[in-house]
Amino acid sequence: MDNSIIFAVGGVILGLIIGFIIAKGIEKNNASKLIKGAKKSAASILKEAKIDGENLKKEKELKAKERFLELKSEHEKVILSRDKKMAESEKRTRDKESQISSELSKSTKLNQSLEGKIKDYNHRLDVLDKKQEQLDKLHKSQVQQLEVISSLSAEEAKEQLIESLKGEAKNDAMAYIQSATEEAKMTAEQDAKKIIINTIQRIGTEEAVDNCVSVFNIESDDVKGRIIGREGRNIRAIEAATGVEIIVDDTPEAIILSCFDSVRREIARLSLHKLVTDGRIHPARIEEVVKKTQKQIEQEIIEVGKRTVIDLGIHNLHPELIKMVGRMKYRSSYGQNLLQHSREVAKLCGVMAAELGLNPKFAKRAGLLHDIGKVPDAEADMETPHAILGMQWAEKYGEKDDVCNAIGAHHDEIEMKSLLSPIIQVCDAISGARPGARRQVLDSYIQRLKDLEDIAFGFNGVKKAYAIQAGRELRVIVESEKVDDQKAADLSFSISQKVQTDMTYPGQVKVTVIRETRAVNIAK
Repeated sequence: MDNSIIFAVGGVILGLIIGFIIAKGIEKNNASKLIKGAKKSAASILKEAKIDGENLKKEKELKAKERFLELKSEHEKVILSRDKKMAESEKRTRDKESQISSELSKSTKLNQSLEGKIKDYNHRLDVLDKKQEQLDKLHKSQVQQLEVISSLSAEEAKEQLIESLKGEAKNDAMAYIQSATEEAKMTAEQDAKKIIINTIQRIGTEEAVDNCVSVFNIESDDVKGRIIGREGRNIRAIEAATGVEIIVDDTPEAIILSCFDSVRREIARLSLHKLVTDGRIHPARIEEVVKKTQKQIEQEIIEVGKRTVIDLGIHNLHPELIKMVGRMKYRSSYGQNLLQHSREVAKLCGVMAAELGLNPKFAKRAGLLHDIGKVPDAEADMETPHAILGMQWAEKYGEKDDVCNAIGAHHDEIEMKSLLSPIIQVCDAISGARPGARRQVLDSYIQRLKDLEDIAFGFNGVKKAYAIQAGRELRVIVESEKVDDQKAADLSFSISQKVQTDMTYPGQVKVTVIRETRAVNIAK
């Protein structure tokens, strides 16, 4: 039993040993096969790698050869272009050398010809000098012979000839100057009259005269009592608030508003209209309505200024100047509405400037603004002449120099520096001189005529003096024995200066001095 176990165990062990040996043999056989396969694959990989390396080497060599060929061709092109440029520069150099050589040959020929001409000219100059010497000798001998014949020296004869020629030339020049001056005066006067007449005919304006009173119409006389108020307190409040004198008399259904300031009159009229329409009339209400009306009038003044500027085609005017233009609606000059007068002057100036070839826009601008000095804000401005004040305002608000000078010079307070200034002066006189345009009180009118004649009688030699054409011309008749022609001209100037300094008048005054000499004989 024990032996069988031992044999069994021995057999198992033996079998394990034999199996281990067999497994080792099989494993060794497999390992040798794997090694052989690996060697074969390595050999094939090496072979493929050699093949790929040779292929890459061939490709690189091909690329290198191609690049070399490209660089070689480019280099050859650069060399060819350089050779071409060098050939062209050599050709130009050869051309210039040939040109220079030809020019040198030409200049050599010219120098030779010039030298020949110079020799010829020198020879001719020598001949001319000799002839000149002969002529001088002949001239001296002839002058000596003439001096002997005329018993005058050459200098004396020359002086006499020069004096005679000078006198003739002076007489001819004076005659020519006089004829040219007379022709220019006639032509200028005709052209000026033509331009002025055409300008006046093209401008049509209404003749309007403002009064110093306004009439406020009411429905019934009962309203008068309400306007007067208890013990006159309402009417006193209205007068204090507006600065207008209110006249309530027996005139049926009417109240008269009296004031020289048109703005105050208009404020009072509109305030009364609002109070009567509303029905509440007492001092507190009056003050409230007057303040509202004042604001309304101020706004209306600005609107009137804007409409005027737009109607005349004037642009970029300062707002303060527009406000002054609107205020001119409520001002008058010798009864003529100031805004209407300025509009008329602006239109006249525009037409006249266009006829004369000047800028009509500047002319309209100056014509509209020429009287803005008549609407001053402060009492201190009242002491400055309105032309100077208007010029100062125009300069302050950025107007052009020509426009400012035209405003300041239209009454000759300053010197005129442009052609625009006399145009403004003429158009201002045209607008103010139209019949019916302005109103004057009869007594002051007669007194002004008398003052004009008295100024003339204040000079020596004046026999008679007449103020005619509504005081716009003064004709003075002088004694011919005491006043000659030169004194007559001086007398006319002196009288005009006296009138200008001592009197105040619209427009211009023409002073004409007449000197007449009569020789009377009677045949019997």
